[in-house]
Amino acid sequence: MTITMEPFARNVVHFVRLLRGAGLGMSPAHAVDALDALRFVDLDRRDDVRATLACLLVHASDERDIFDAAFDLFWRDPDWEGKLRALLLPKVKSGMPPPKRNNRLADALATRAAASKTQAAESKPEEAHARITFSAQERLSHRDFDTLTADEWRTLRHQIRAHRMPLATEPTRRLKAASHGTRADLKASARHAVRSGGDWTVWKYRAAVERRPPLVLLLDISGSMSAYSRAVLYFCHALLQSRERLQVFLFGTRLTNATRALRERDPDVAIASLGQNVADWAGGTRIGATLAEFNRRWARRVLSGRATVLLVTDGLDHEAIDVLDAEMQRLRRFAHRLVWLNPLLRFADFTPRARGVRAILPHVDAMLAAHNLDSLCAVGAELAALSRHTGDTKWN
Repeated sequence: MTITMEPFARNVVHFVRLLRGAGLGMSPAHAVDALDALRFVDLDRRDDVRATLACLLVHASDERDIFDAAFDLFWRDPDWEGKLRALLLPKVKSGMPPPKRNNRLADALATRAAASKTQAAESKPEEAHARITFSAQERLSHRDFDTLTADEWRTLRHQIRAHRMPLATEPTRRLKAASHGTRADLKASARHAVRSGGDWTVWKYRAAVERRPPLVLLLDISGSMSAYSRAVLYFCHALLQSRERLQVFLFGTRLTNATRALRERDPDVAIASLGQNVADWAGGTRIGATLAEFNRRWARRVLSGRATVLLVTDGLDHEAIDVLDAEMQRLRRFAHRLVWLNPLLRFADFTPRARGVRAILPHVDAMLAAHNLDSLCAVGAELAALSRHTGDTKWN
């Protein structure tokens, strides 16, 4: 079969861009390699084309599902030979069963469709649309998670994925070579002087190695926290994908370690899986009992290296308050810093009247809001400025 390669090459480049938009590590070199390899493949054989592209473009086992879904969507027309002859972008046919939905791929397709429409529009309408879109996103970042419609939540979910919490670093006892500083490295300076023939005008220095302290997040997934816990989980997923030192535990009536589940590359798949597999999701709450289990089984293992604990809950627990107070006191001894993220701070007239709130509050270093996108984005800055002393407890 004879094929005009220029339009076909353009389609292959579009396919690689689609994979990149879905989160795979693609570059222009991958498109070049794909085109070179396809020259030696019988394009009449769809499975051979799929296997060739998969060998070049899939680099990890968890990327294969995304690749297969993208391949089926992009080259979905069952008339494979006719499609190659026509060299047109594929159209959806009702004769084939729809591929399994992948949200990262759907986002990439939506982004490409929006970009195509934007390029076809005139410059002035484009600028007006950009201003309107930015204004809508800005307003959405102030909205309470519990008041969002389904469409607004889908939009905000994409914004949450794009944010990264600016976590502060702390100096350690380890030292590294530095070009300047206050701590001179006499051995390195003398070594340089010997090698340069006695030149002592150049001094070497050492500086402390800085690292981000580990974070441990204890997230309430009871019914009253359902909307807020899902939003926080998207932030946790972004932190884990950027290789932050984070451990995530969910609690309602029991304790669940969710760290491994959140390492799934697709956040929608990871959080949907947690919602299906965690038995006490959106159920009741037993904060004291679950904290007792965490202190007994996990605290010594995960609360090392000056770890900061983020407790995300509304504190509305009315049972076993004496247990809650004792376990909070024990958790406070394990943690370097204990920060409470409370969605109830969305109310301007909030006062700690509930018994559970009064039991938790004396043991935390700070209580911060966690009810909208802006409050979550501010947590990193607050952690950087937070004092170690429990007496500095505050809420915004």
